[in-house]
Amino acid sequence: MAVDMLESQGTKLEMSSSTDSAVETMTATVGNPTLLTKASHGLSNGTVGVLSAFAGTDAADMNDETVIVKYVTDDTFCVDIDTTGKTLTAANGTITPQAYVELCSIQDWDIAGDTHNMIDFTALGSTRAEEKPGIPRGSATTFSVNWTSDDTGLLAAEVARAAKTLKTFKLTYSDDSVHTFTGYIVGINDSGSGDDKVNGSITIHRTGSLTLS
Repeated sequence: MAVDMLESQGTKLEMSSSTDSAVETMTATVGNPTLLTKASHGLSNGTVGVLSAFAGTDAADMNDETVIVKYVTDDTFCVDIDTTGKTLTAANGTITPQAYVELCSIQDWDIAGDTHNMIDFTALGSTRAEEKPGIPRGSATTFSVNWTSDDTGLLAAEVARAAKTLKTFKLTYSDDSVHTFTGYIVGINDSGSGDDKVNGSITIHRTGSLTLS
């Protein structure tokens, strides 16, 4: 049986840089997830944005929430908020997306899932170690990159590293699926040798969960 493999080639890494144009007067269809409708909204899977301007008895469940856009069609998309049985007024909602800048040109990556400390409950009466996992936590990921000193994304990354700013990152694959996560840039390095190009790396410590859309 033929297997349709996902190619690494074409993958890109982006970091949030500013806010983009808001999409306004969206209609919410309650459920889990919540469906939002706006003709020709122009958003794509993996877009991160902040919701506002929703009205209705349960508008507080939506307003000021940071969400990831998923299940996109030309006129609809979903967000992971459970509004089952709630009341939201039609055609009031707004989402303000984050704009992104690409970080250099990545050569490889290896994103690890959440890790857990193991909490030890072993007692004198135990016949073997008794443990259970603690709370989830992120991990550091290093991306090898083609180094260009005037790269707009690299300059933005250095500003974020120096300011210790929490950023949202998108890793977009060749099939347009997107891994979205939050984190801090904790390292930017470059290296070189004779008769070779300058190589670089960017290390991101992921803090939020890893979401695929």
